[in-house]
Amino acid sequence: MPIYQAPLRDYQFILSELLSIYQRRDLQGFDEIDAPLVDAILQGVADFTTDVMLPLNSSGDVEGCEIVAGQVRTPTGFKAAYQQYVDNGWATLTSDPDYGGQGLPESVGIFATEMNTSTNMAFAMYPGLTHGAYAAIHAHGSEALKAKYLAKLVSGEWSGTMNLTESHAGTDLALLRTKAHAIDEQYYAISGEKIFISSGDHDLADNIVHLVLARLPDAPAGVKGISLFAVPKYRVNDDGSLGEHNGVVASALEHKMGIHGNSTCVMVFDGAMGELVGKPHQGLRAMFTMMNEARLGVGVQGLGVSEIAYQNALAYAKERTQGRALSGVKAPEQAADPILVHGDIRRMLMAQKAFNQGARALMGQQALWLDESHRANDKSLAANASKLAALFTPVVKGFVTDQGFKACVDAQQVFGGHGYIHEWGMEQFVRDSRIAMIYEGTNGVQALDLVGRKILSDGGAALALWAEIVTSFIDEHKSNDAMLPYIMPLRDALEDLQQATSYISTHAGHNPDIIGAASMPYMQMFGIAALAWMWARMAAVALAALEHSSQEQGVYQDKLKTAAFYMAYWAVQTRSLGVQIESSSELICSLTEADF
Repeated sequence: MPIYQAPLRDYQFILSELLSIYQRRDLQGFDEIDAPLVDAILQGVADFTTDVMLPLNSSGDVEGCEIVAGQVRTPTGFKAAYQQYVDNGWATLTSDPDYGGQGLPESVGIFATEMNTSTNMAFAMYPGLTHGAYAAIHAHGSEALKAKYLAKLVSGEWSGTMNLTESHAGTDLALLRTKAHAIDEQYYAISGEKIFISSGDHDLADNIVHLVLARLPDAPAGVKGISLFAVPKYRVNDDGSLGEHNGVVASALEHKMGIHGNSTCVMVFDGAMGELVGKPHQGLRAMFTMMNEARLGVGVQGLGVSEIAYQNALAYAKERTQGRALSGVKAPEQAADPILVHGDIRRMLMAQKAFNQGARALMGQQALWLDESHRANDKSLAANASKLAALFTPVVKGFVTDQGFKACVDAQQVFGGHGYIHEWGMEQFVRDSRIAMIYEGTNGVQALDLVGRKILSDGGAALALWAEIVTSFIDEHKSNDAMLPYIMPLRDALEDLQQATSYISTHAGHNPDIIGAASMPYMQMFGIAALAWMWARMAAVALAALEHSSQEQGVYQDKLKTAAFYMAYWAVQTRSLGVQIESSSELICSLTEADF
């Protein structure tokens, strides 16, 4: 079975030293947390995920889900583990205390999500989707709807899903056909079929609340005619007890590449009773609350699986002996040297390590922006945080899952042939992480969203806001010679990004197809520059710690070495991506169908 050690010290570094969340008394509720409390919570999550969830990861992958007598049955052990998850209160961490939640910041909860995903991505999706359903109803539901569903969703007694995709309509939701007809002032009859519904049916919770996109009879064409409905598996009586089955069934399970322990279903709604979430014809706005939550969660999946893959590849590289180092024998007492001595193994492992720690810091920053947008008393601070969180959402989802998958492949490569064999776990990590690049909007869609909606639509205002923050950081530290190895690559990466932005905005004016041709390398460039910013900030923290403290010298020296590697290996890639954008985008646009 694969090993896993929760990166608790890195969480402490990010929360306490990099983001300084315990000094943020300007944010509502942050005065109720401190380092000992958060450390204890994250330690508890680490214990549960390592002891309970991790042992079920491989067996759940092999066994998968099945439909028995019309009911989806999850793999052996999942139901008991889910009950323990709920009993321990892990489902309630960041939810509203008014509905039974603990009210912790997202900047704390994000790392609990990482540990969940590292140890068992398929299992983690059940509570993850439930939290998304909670968020959508909390933000857009009526008081009656909140009273009916939120406490049960928060506790985990009931679970939730999101139902968007139809067989003929993937990302293009304007094509969806599911219908809703009013029965009375409260209820609607929902009819249609949805596919690819994660956690669509299972035996873990007493009820499942499906959030379903559908059209009312008077709906205008396109996405402006979509409404959102809460449709429970079992109808809910006035006293909160469960009533009769509600005309929604999982007609089939999708046979898929990975995440076998999660029930990905074809859902059929046959006059199922539902209630409107938000206003008629404005369902997409309400659903995007859930999707944006999910996109952050999917980004964390890219990081979480990459982290456990790296940990196992590193352990293997230290133990597996093969060949001798090119510079001479390193382990004369053995017939061969550990493969960690080989340059390409070191390259792959350090690329993974630098990515994982940089992405983890970016996840913390993204979660803090979300906290600021909801909890800041300063309206200007909240507004700017909301803009930055929106700007970075496609980066967090798209870039992190792209590179997280590649990191898993590199980790598998470290194992050689053993990486292709199930018992080592690496091939499962590759299969599981692959979906993160596809669902909640493919990464190509994320790249289009970044360039078209987040960069060009506001004239680059959000990007300018972030660039000002980065430039101020560079100016603050440029007189410190010790920071120059980190500041100069960051400056170059930012300049490359700004140049690429200028190229796209200039050329897209006369040829909008340039946006699609350039968006993917642009997203990769943006992500690399963003992690360069995080690594430069972490280097500044590490240098200050080494100057003022004699404790944990190794922790901070390791941060500086990894930061130096990131700048030398990762950050320089923005230059080639910029050249790629300028040299290939117009050529891509000029190709005809016959050229393929």
